[in-house]
Amino acid sequence: MNLPPSPARSLALFCKVVDNFGDIGICWRLARQLQHEHGIAVTLWVDDLVSFRRLCPPVQIDVDVQQVGGVTVCFWRDQEGTFVPDDVPDIVIEFFGCELPPAYVAAMAQCTPRPVWLNLEGLSAEAWVEGCHTLPSPHPRLPLTKHFFFPGFTAQTGGLLHEAGLLEQRLQCQRDPIASATFLAALGVTPTEIAALKVSLFCYPHAPVAALFEAWQHGACAITCLVPDGVATDAVSAFLGEPAVPGAVRTVGALTVRVLKFVAQPDYDRLLWACDLNFVRGEDSFVRAQWAGRAFIWHIYPQDENLHHVKLRAFLQRYAAGTASLTAAALCWNGVDTQPAQDWSVLWPRLLADLPAIAREATGWQQQMLVNGDMTANLLKFALALRSVTKENKVQSAVAR
Repeated sequence: MNLPPSPARSLALFCKVVDNFGDIGICWRLARQLQHEHGIAVTLWVDDLVSFRRLCPPVQIDVDVQQVGGVTVCFWRDQEGTFVPDDVPDIVIEFFGCELPPAYVAAMAQCTPRPVWLNLEGLSAEAWVEGCHTLPSPHPRLPLTKHFFFPGFTAQTGGLLHEAGLLEQRLQCQRDPIASATFLAALGVTPTEIAALKVSLFCYPHAPVAALFEAWQHGACAITCLVPDGVATDAVSAFLGEPAVPGAVRTVGALTVRVLKFVAQPDYDRLLWACDLNFVRGEDSFVRAQWAGRAFIWHIYPQDENLHHVKLRAFLQRYAAGTASLTAAALCWNGVDTQPAQDWSVLWPRLLADLPAIAREATGWQQQMLVNGDMTANLLKFALALRSVTKENKVQSAVAR
């Protein structure tokens, strides 16, 4: 019996904030896209409204349930609570195995039909991801099956999230230097700073920022480093000689460091587009840097036993296999042992010389990623296929009875 896909009209997305902005950043982009582009009624459960508010200023940090940009946002206070089947939507997504409240899972098991349950995993270029993408995981006690959904860099994964029209918006911005300069000026960046090589810096506190600043200030190229408020605070404050607050700026040699206010996601995209080189961290800004079409250095979220180094190398083998300077800089930035030992006084001139070529290669990388499709659309397509199977099985069971 061939049945049309059963439409999904509602979805719940559960997010526990571990990486300050990466987790909620991904989930907020996903929630907005599901609602704006696919007409899904989305409820976003998040346990850290303070971090969320920095990315999305309209968020109120003292409200349990609120509407933000067409999405219902619920404060995920704890694992307690009472839920009934009517509380459960058509699709339930837990981000990165965040573990749903037990009562919510019990309510899911009472639903007819049962919801599609997905675990949206973290992004990785490792080969094993392809074999785990869309695998089922039956619940040990309840009549529920969770499926794993992996974003990724190949056709055997879920792809990368990108909104409709994103690349067109980026190209329009980058082709209009006046608009780009106007945007930066609104952030306090002066014409002289705009004329220099522009670098955005978003990293974890343990990044070797001081060593990089040292190489930049003694270099021949004028550099403007734009740092969002709260990023690399100790190193930036040490360079400035004063607290690293929005508006603080200092020039030493060839380097000017300016602290920017922490901007919402749409403006952060524009910042990436306006810079010549972007240092990004975690997962959300990592993906956005790829769509920016500029050279970038990824500061990966640290894991025990340096497992993140394996993940970093796997990505670099795909993305930067032909660019030794980019690979060496990324490994050094992440504290990966390299032979022979190198410092930024050696790495930076090589990377600087390769920036135009890296930017050109970024365009080819984007085209490869576009072939894999948009992660949000791929996820929804998979969920609808699962709903169709569930519906068909239900009909066949009814006929058999």
